[in-house]
Amino acid sequence: MNRIHRAVSPSLLSFAILALLLAPASLLAQAEKAAAPAKTPPRPTPWTQIKKPPLPAFHPQQPTRVELENGMVIFLQEDHELPLIEGVARIRGGSRDEAAAKAGLVTLFGQSWRTGGTKSKTGDQLDDVLETRAAEIETSGGADSTNMSWSCLKEDMDTVLPVFVELLRQPEFREDKIVLAKTQLNTSISRRNDDFLGIARREAGKLAYGADNPYARVSQYYTVKAVARDDLLVWHHTYVHPNNVILGVVGDFDSKEMEAKLRAAFGSWPKGPEAAKTAIDFRHPKPGIYFAAKEDVNQSAIFMVDLGITRDNPDYYAVEVMNEVLGGGFSSRLFSNIRSKKGLAYTVFGSVGADFDHPGVLRVGMTTKSQTTAASIDALRQELDGIVKSPATADEMKRAKDSILNSFVFRFDSKDKILRERMAYEFYGYPADFLERYRAAIEKVTAADVARVAQTYVHRDQLAVLVVGKAADFERPLASFGPVADLDISIPDTAPGGAAKKATQSNPEGLALVAKVVAALGGAEKVQGVKAIRMKASAIRKRPTGETIPIEAETITVFPDSVYQKMQMPMGEMLTVLSPASSFMAMGGQSGDMPAALKEESAKQLKRSLIYVAQHASDPKFIFFANGEEKIGDVDAKIVEINADGAETRWYVDPQSGKVLRTSFQSMGMGGPALQVQDNSDWRTVEGISLPFKQAVKQDGQDAGSNEMKELVINPTVDPKLFQRPAEGGEQKP
Repeated sequence: MNRIHRAVSPSLLSFAILALLLAPASLLAQAEKAAAPAKTPPRPTPWTQIKKPPLPAFHPQQPTRVELENGMVIFLQEDHELPLIEGVARIRGGSRDEAAAKAGLVTLFGQSWRTGGTKSKTGDQLDDVLETRAAEIETSGGADSTNMSWSCLKEDMDTVLPVFVELLRQPEFREDKIVLAKTQLNTSISRRNDDFLGIARREAGKLAYGADNPYARVSQYYTVKAVARDDLLVWHHTYVHPNNVILGVVGDFDSKEMEAKLRAAFGSWPKGPEAAKTAIDFRHPKPGIYFAAKEDVNQSAIFMVDLGITRDNPDYYAVEVMNEVLGGGFSSRLFSNIRSKKGLAYTVFGSVGADFDHPGVLRVGMTTKSQTTAASIDALRQELDGIVKSPATADEMKRAKDSILNSFVFRFDSKDKILRERMAYEFYGYPADFLERYRAAIEKVTAADVARVAQTYVHRDQLAVLVVGKAADFERPLASFGPVADLDISIPDTAPGGAAKKATQSNPEGLALVAKVVAALGGAEKVQGVKAIRMKASAIRKRPTGETIPIEAETITVFPDSVYQKMQMPMGEMLTVLSPASSFMAMGGQSGDMPAALKEESAKQLKRSLIYVAQHASDPKFIFFANGEEKIGDVDAKIVEINADGAETRWYVDPQSGKVLRTSFQSMGMGGPALQVQDNSDWRTVEGISLPFKQAVKQDGQDAGSNEMKELVINPTVDPKLFQRPAEGGEQKP
């Protein structure tokens, strides 16, 4: 029994034979099949031989068009998949129609339209009404239109629609929401040079259209400041009329019932003046090499631009196919040759743009490491030559057209997308069946058509070539391609020529007033003896929304160039350090370099301080210019304009006591430039130095909070380690 190799016993063999004789026929058949040699499976058909069925006919569900007697056009698109109803009103008139001096008006209009509420309800009250129903109403501004949309459950339609109508027709544009919108827009302006690709897109648009063209124009601090509430009301009065509105509604409703509901809501709205279209001149850009310096990056963005075409151009469909061959996907020439084969690009793209009612932009470009910038320009130029001189092959044509047609359906795979496309055709005056013509027109494009449009619209030597990056790291200078025009991408505080003429030297009255201030602070000897100040203060900061933020701050100033400040705020503790060796910020155990703009502003803040300016009362580089007077309380204060080594401030001096009753200066914050005004009070003397212990703060005329000094130490012992960046997770203690 223990042997592995053992003969089968006769009894077992007999049992097996008996079982075989008694087995059912089906079981025997299975056994025979299992014992038979396996057949070789058929070889799969090569993918190149698979016959693709023709694409089905494309006949999307078209929305129902209704035009009211007042000229308002309504599109109704039924979609019963979910119990939702959504609507969007597209209103003629956009940023291309705003005055250049008030660029940003339409953005502010769109942002504060919804938040500003109506005459009967504030924006916050509208939030309460809508949020309890999981509904929303949103507004926005665009290049050629402004928009208002709603989304709600089917059962809440009768509640939400009246709110939508009231907001559309009777907005209030409350001042506090305009201030908030301006702060948000100014913040985006202040950050617009952070990203090198953002710089490239913006400057490429300016090159293609012209810096003054409405499609390339950008908001500036001074244009945002120029917009007032009355401007928003005038804009609404000018453009928001039913005959300028196209309303699209999609969702779970019966079209006849919805039409009746919308007629009741909008039918009595009186017709207004037609929106006038702004005449815009389009010219091809000046060819050449343009450079925008961005020193804190290790890669470059390259854009080559020219004017494109409009979609009603007969060549539109051939251009679409050419775009796909050139830069449409993984198999396109740009991607295959520049990214895959040469390994030069992080991203690469290229197309002749087409817009509905104005020329699009021909845009060919890429991002690459700094050290391959010149090689990348060469590679892009080679591909541009190729698309003109080397016609698309049969395989390229097939891939391009297949890619366009197979992806086409996904661009319009919902009834909502079809509705918005149909609204666009109405808005721009295109045929209602423009969408359905697209597929047949693409299928008819030939290689000869692609070759013709490439020769017609792609002219390498007529392109404006923009490079954004760090020139010192390029493998060869941009000048090797020709003369280079440097672009100024700095963010101006004031309009060109708008800054007031400034004094270039002190006047006797100004010097005399500053001498009085020095005496009031404690005298020249005491002031010059101040090497450092340590103070603890409580502050209140008020945001444009009205929210107040309490701050406990400890500041150590070491003259002439270092400041340590630790602030305890509701969101946590933040440390900022300014010094010649290292300027940084730390919060939550992490630290980083202080942004250049903040570093510059912090340095100016130190130079504007009373002690710093007083210590330089005899410095010929400082300018003290007496310039009139102003009533502060019951004092006729003398005004002194001061330039403290580049940091400008204005003092309002009591000519009797020498106290600085008020200081004002233009500061730069995340929300852009703002006029800061600080009224000083509660003067106290500590170790022979007299300083104000309280300040009321205003920003651009609005109450911005207060400062109150709790403790002041003159010439404290200062640990130099405070001005060294802490290790990650570490902490500095004064």
